[in-house]
Amino acid sequence: MLATDRELPVTGGVEKRAFVRGLFSAIAPRYDLLNHLLSLNFDRRWRRSAVAELAWERRPAGDYLDLCAGTMDLAAQLGNSPGFRGRILGIDFVRRMLELGRGKSLRATPVAADALLLPFANARFDGATVGFGVRNLADLDAGLGEAARVLKPGARLVVLEFTMPPRQPLRALYSLYFRLVLPLLGRLISKHRSAYTWLPASVLAFPDPGALVLRLRAAGFDPVRYRLLLGGICALHVGEKR
Repeated sequence: MLATDRELPVTGGVEKRAFVRGLFSAIAPRYDLLNHLLSLNFDRRWRRSAVAELAWERRPAGDYLDLCAGTMDLAAQLGNSPGFRGRILGIDFVRRMLELGRGKSLRATPVAADALLLPFANARFDGATVGFGVRNLADLDAGLGEAARVLKPGARLVVLEFTMPPRQPLRALYSLYFRLVLPLLGRLISKHRSAYTWLPASVLAFPDPGALVLRLRAAGFDPVRYRLLLGGICALHVGEKR
C-alpha cells in the first residue's frame, strides 16, 4: 500500500527534514537510475540548461555551490564543462547520496552540510545551483536566504524544479502519470514504500513558478526570471544576488 499525500510531511518543519533524510538515504543506490528512467532521460538535458544559465564563463576559475547536490550529477555537469577551471562544492545532508556521487568530476567535492545552515562566510561564492531539491527543504525561505547570503553580489542562483504543466491536455495526462504510474514504477524499482509518492505530493504542495519568483526576490535575488521546460513539467529559475 502506498502512502497517501495526507501521511507525508510536505509542509515543512522537523518532521519533513527527518523524512527527507531517511527517504533519500534509503533510495540512494537506485536514485540515478530512477531519475533517468522516470524522466525519459530529459533530466540530463535540463541539467545542461541549468549550467548554461549559471554564466560561469564570467568566472571560469571561480568557486561555486551545488545545493541539495544528491549524487552530484548537476555539480559534475558544471565541473566537466569544457573551459571550466574552478571548484564546485556539492552540499547535501544525506551522506549516502554524496558518497555515490563522489568521483563524477575531479572539480566537484562533496560536502556533508545542511542547506539551511551553510558553513561558509558571507559573499563567498561566484554562483550556485539547485537541482530538484528546493521543494525538499524543511524551510524554503530559510534555504533561499542562506543561498543569497553566501553568494557574491551579481552572482546567479539557478534552480531546477518539477512543476505541473499549466495547460490542458498535457496537465491532465501528466497528472495521471505523476499520481498513478510514476509512484508504482518508483516503488517497484526502488523497493521503497513512499519514495515516489513523495515526488508528486511534494510538487503539488510547492509554490508554482510565479510564486517562487516572489520568494526568490524576497530572499535577495533581483532580477529573477524563469522558463518552463517540456511543456511545464520542469521550471528553470534564474536569480541574481542583489
